[in-house]
Amino acid sequence: MRSFFKKLFSFTLFTIVFYCLSIILWSELIHNHSYKKNIYYYIGYYNAMSFRINEISDYKKVDILFLGSSHAYRSFDTRIFRDHGYTSFNFGSSAQTPIQTEMLLEKYLELLQPKLVIYEVYPFTFSLDGLESGLDLLASDKIDLKTVKMVMTLNHVKAYNTLIYAYYRQVFNRNKKLKKVYMSGDNIYIHGGFVESKLKHFSSHDSIKKDKLIINNVQMHAFTKSLDLLKNRNIPFILVQAPVTRFKNQSWINTKEIDSCFLNKGIMYNFNNLLNLNDSLDFYDADHLNQSGVRIFCDSLIRIIDRKGYVDKTKPEMKSTGFR
Repeated sequence: MRSFFKKLFSFTLFTIVFYCLSIILWSELIHNHSYKKNIYYYIGYYNAMSFRINEISDYKKVDILFLGSSHAYRSFDTRIFRDHGYTSFNFGSSAQTPIQTEMLLEKYLELLQPKLVIYEVYPFTFSLDGLESGLDLLASDKIDLKTVKMVMTLNHVKAYNTLIYAYYRQVFNRNKKLKKVYMSGDNIYIHGGFVESKLKHFSSHDSIKKDKLIINNVQMHAFTKSLDLLKNRNIPFILVQAPVTRFKNQSWINTKEIDSCFLNKGIMYNFNNLLNLNDSLDFYDADHLNQSGVRIFCDSLIRIIDRKGYVDKTKPEMKSTGFR
């Protein structure tokens, strides 16, 4: 019996090592993504998460920390908040779900020590499995036990395979150095995590397709754990829904139910109800504000923060990194 278990252990160990080496070699030698459907590793992803990770050490004890999906990093302009006397860092990323937000808080909350957390709660992200954002973070962030925990929560073969390859690249320092300025098409990365889009305007002739938002229980569990973490650290937070077009907002048939769900978790501001924005003038697509809309939204949010006294403004020293 002992011999059997010894052979089983040896075979299992050999299989794991062989599988990991196969993933690494296949990823290194094959560059056509159509042949790598169960692995995705791409540094410099279009939402620039790698740039946020690269400069985060320059931000300590910020006034405001922003969290959430692309509605966070394309809506909360750190320059506008700076002009109003607030230091801030935008930790949003494309399709970021509560699973990834929880991991980011566990990793970086102690470093950032925000006086206020603004958690952007785009309802659709609570219905996702979190794979897209998880793959982005595997390529952008340092691999550690918290990363492994996130991958296990995702429990997807693509996430496991990408974890193996990402860790290999980390160990052997295979990642290229980042450029000082991030530009991609109509986007430019702004110092502090915001991504500015070239001014354009939304136009759609499509009919509205009604749909019901279904909350993923795993995501809601991660969301609750993140809020509990903030509460345990005595860090105040507010939940914010950045505005989308009326075209988009009217496509959901259970918005009141979703709002009620968030209101049960804390103070929540749904700017779809607070602002009277124009679909054509203030958005560049159905989901995202253009720079004109960003200005209106940020100014409105700042007025709320000032009026409620959520933050005692200070200006801690920060190093200059050369980013805009």
